[in-house]
Amino acid sequence: MPQKKNKSHKLAFIGAGYVGLVSGTCLAEIGHHVILVDINKEKIDKLKQGAIPIYEPGLEDLVKRNVKAKRLSFTTSLPQAVKKSDVIFIAVNTPPQPNGRADLSYVAAAAREIAEVADSYKVVVDKSTVPVQTGQRVAETIKRYNTRGIDFDVVSNPEFLREGSAIEDFMEPDRIVVGVENRRAEKIMREIYAPVDAPFIVTDVKSAELIKHASNSFLAMKISFANALARICELSGANIDKVTYGMGLDKRIGQHFLKAGVGYGGSCFPKDIAAFISIADDMGYDFELLKAVEKINKYACNLFLQKIEQALWVTKGKTIAVWGLAFKPNTDDMRNAPSIPIIEQLYADGATMNAYDPQASQTAKAALGDKVNYKKSMYETLKGADALVIITDWDEFKNPDWSKVSSLLKSPIIIDGRNMFEPRDMEKSGFVYHSVGRG
Repeated sequence: MPQKKNKSHKLAFIGAGYVGLVSGTCLAEIGHHVILVDINKEKIDKLKQGAIPIYEPGLEDLVKRNVKAKRLSFTTSLPQAVKKSDVIFIAVNTPPQPNGRADLSYVAAAAREIAEVADSYKVVVDKSTVPVQTGQRVAETIKRYNTRGIDFDVVSNPEFLREGSAIEDFMEPDRIVVGVENRRAEKIMREIYAPVDAPFIVTDVKSAELIKHASNSFLAMKISFANALARICELSGANIDKVTYGMGLDKRIGQHFLKAGVGYGGSCFPKDIAAFISIADDMGYDFELLKAVEKINKYACNLFLQKIEQALWVTKGKTIAVWGLAFKPNTDDMRNAPSIPIIEQLYADGATMNAYDPQASQTAKAALGDKVNYKKSMYETLKGADALVIITDWDEFKNPDWSKVSSLLKSPIIIDGRNMFEPRDMEKSGFVYHSVGRG
């Protein structure tokens, strides 16, 4: 948590989505005055009423505390936010296009509007995940539409927030990365982050932009490596958990992101890898390694579907209980969630799907609609089901009443996509237990 005194700045965040809302609220918490601006009036109205549009542990209390302290406010007026602030963070969405390239239209629009309304020196910070050289384009856009000749600096300040632990990641980060072109902008960014006790890495703008894509791509590569290795373990009779544990004890490798399962999802890894492949293509480099990462990730999901089909022989007419819908625990995010292709295929094959997720049932409805019977508890999904499928490893699922699970299931079959339990323990409890990479 914050440990140093800091000079308070007036900050604006363009975009009150996940990154903008979490980052803006945390910066308010450490003493700055923050205006969050978004064109979505419904979202802003809800935020003003104290309703949080996403689930993130601890965020609701943090927002309420800083609104009450008058350090955090919300508006739909970008001109108003820009004029009241000396530092403007661009935190808009950069969704993937069909060819994998990031759609930078929202970034471009924000840069143009900042230029058109700014009436004094501004620091414009790219907080959105953007391709290398975007900062240069933002600077060119501001210069083009800045008819008053107002001075400005463009900074790259990538975010490294994990959904489910975003507040901790902001307050106690591994590092703060800031890409600047002069000492003036560096000084202001140092003042903004002064209360946060973490290594402060200063680079040029292009290097900072690349750090984000390189970091996420490397982590996704570790996950795909573990999933590829899991297949070798299954074919050879080895145990993926033992193999990755032995690997991870090597300090050069580490334990994190070596967990095999149904593959990665969410709003970052799939989008950032596709974007990085496209960035490399544009520069004349065929990033074959990352193309393999994408392929392996899709393959992991397909292999898990095969496990379900093999366990049940015929899925048509079967009822399947599903524990977990969100792409990871402690979030309600369904973007690129592995549960979507798994459930869609089983539904298409004629299975009835009963599912429970502690937080994502509402967001899942937008992605899966009536393909799923949404239940109110983990046990309710099991009534009369032919098998239990585990897709998200929520803490709530870690210590179930196994006798109750067995009595509710029609057949004692469990297909675990997150390796939550020990195969021997499950077999002793009378279950037919299938997991990933534990031959």
